[in-house]
Formats: sequence, structure tokens, C-alpha cells
Amino acid sequence: MQKKRPVILITNDDGINSPGIRALVESVRDLGQVIVLAPDSPQSGMGHAITIGDPLRLDKVDVFPGIESWQCSGTPADCVKLARDKILHAKPDLCLSGINHGANHSINVIYSGTMSAAMEAAIEGVPSIGLSLLDYRYDADFAMAGKVAHELAQRMLAKQMPEHILLNVNIPKGPIADFKGMKICRQAYAKWAEEFDHRVDPRGKDYYWMTGKFVNMDKHPGTDVEALKDGYVSIVPIRIDFTDTKMKA
Repeated sequence: MQKKRPVILITNDDGINSPGIRALVESVRDLGQVIVLAPDSPQSGMGHAITIGDPLRLDKVDVFPGIESWQCSGTPADCVKLARDKILHAKPDLCLSGINHGANHSINVIYSGTMSAAMEAAIEGVPSIGLSLLDYRYDADFAMAGKVAHELAQRMLAKQMPEHILLNVNIPKGPIADFKGMKICRQAYAKWAEEFDHRVDPRGKDYYWMTGKFVNMDKHPGTDVEALKDGYVSIVPIRIDFTDTKMKA
């Protein structure tokens, strides 16, 4: 009797036409039945937003040869919800989100649509990984990220993960020849120090552009920011339950 191939759901926040999701599809298509459902336009920084007051559009598209693919008008979290209810009609064996253009280490996990899609799957008890490459260029080299995605997906399909835990995986920029390995890390205490650039439009109305810089306040070893700075892939296990169990009543 032939063993059933595992179902791998792939989504992202950069949109279904991004190079990152194409690299992810190609890196894991040999591991199971890959199905893609991703936003029809970029949704970066959406966090765990879901669409409530507007209808969602879901369209089948021909984007990846030999792969069933759909695009959705909603957020990354919407995509995962729709995939389970309307496309798969069941839980997939694995959910992969990415490969994102740019870092999602430290505090970025809160803002990231990439990570929120993976988190939505984890809420449903689906093993999931959010993958991000520290390169914002459209023509970024995804070879190292693809290698990491394949290896981690293969491991997660072979080994049962604890329920409601997902992996936040960040890959340093560089060619695959520079791959140094992976490190399991903790999330760094780091944040964006925002500023808002005030401008005036041609009609005399005020508007603002958010700017600022990333500040790492964590001087202790073992963080994702440190691992990436040293050229390693960082892996941070993330819990859905935010309760501080150490706090005394």
C-alpha cells in the first residue's frame, strides 16, 4: 500500500508573485503535495490582522508549474484560515510561510505577516515555520534560504513537534557557499526606535512617513540577532501562549 504524501501548505506576506515564495515552493516540492495560498498583493507589516468587515476573494491561479495555487484578497492569516476551510478541508501536515524579503528576528515577530501566517497554522495545531532572508533586494539570492527550508521541512515532517509551537527562522544574506550552520536561539530584546518625518502635501495637509532605526538592547549571548551577526541561521521556537508563567500572583 502506497504511503500518502504529506500535505504542505505554503503562504507568505510578500504576495503570490514574489521571488521568495517561488524559491520556497521549489525547495520543498519533492517532500510532499504542495498547495499554495498567498495574498494577491504585498501584506508586509500586517501582523495577525484578519478581514472581518469586507468580503474575501479567492481565485485559482497558474503561477507554479504542477502546483495547485490560489490567491486571496486578504491578509496572511486570512490565507491560512481559508486554506484549511475551503481548499484543504482539513489540517495540512506542515505550513511554511515565506521566504520573506528582510529580517523577522527579535520584535519583528509581532509585526510580521510572514510569522503571523505561520502562527495562525500553529494555533490550529499544524507544525509551522516562518522563513525570512536578510535581503530586501527583489533579485536576492535565495539558495541558502532554500537549503534551510528543505532541511527543516524534512525534519519536521519526520518528527512530531510539540503542539502550538512554531519556528521563527532567519537566514543571513549571502551565497550558499557561506552557509555556516543553524543555531537555536532566544529572541533578542531589540526594537525599532521610530521617528515620523513630517511633510505637507500640495493641498497644505500634513502627513507623516515612519522612519527610524533598529536598536539592539540585548547584550547577553544566545540571541537571534547575535547568531545572524555571526553568519548563522537563527531558529527561535515561538509559543502562542504569551502568559508570563514566572510572574508571582
